[in-house]
Amino acid sequence: VQLQAYGGGLVQAGGSLRLSCAASGRTLRGYTVGWFRQAPGKEREFVARIYRSGSATYYADSVKGRFTISRDNAKNTAYLQMNSLKPEDTAVYYCAASSIVGFITAPSEYNYWGQGTQVTVSS
Repeated sequence: VQLQAYGGGLVQAGGSLRLSCAASGRTLRGYTVGWFRQAPGKEREFVARIYRSGSATYYADSVKGRFTISRDNAKNTAYLQMNSLKPEDTAVYYCAASSIVGFITAPSEYNYWGQGTQVTVSS
């Protein structure tokens, strides 16, 4: 499955952005979808993930209550709604898909990756 993440940009602190992750090649329905981010000089970190059916979600503590992950399997697309953005949210955001069933938050557990979209939050 090929993934393309888009929707990043420059936003002021307190603002919102919605990232999208469009899949092609295969249906996204059979995969857990995760969002990760990587700031300059830092390792890639887990942000959120959603199970195949969309029934269960999980968030990193740093974004809990501000970000919402969702998916529309009919559109073969997943989303990350980001509200109350902070400067420390600045990073390249990646969507990823995994065929592994389970509690997966490590980048190594995801088989497919999009190219990343830059999110910059100004103070």
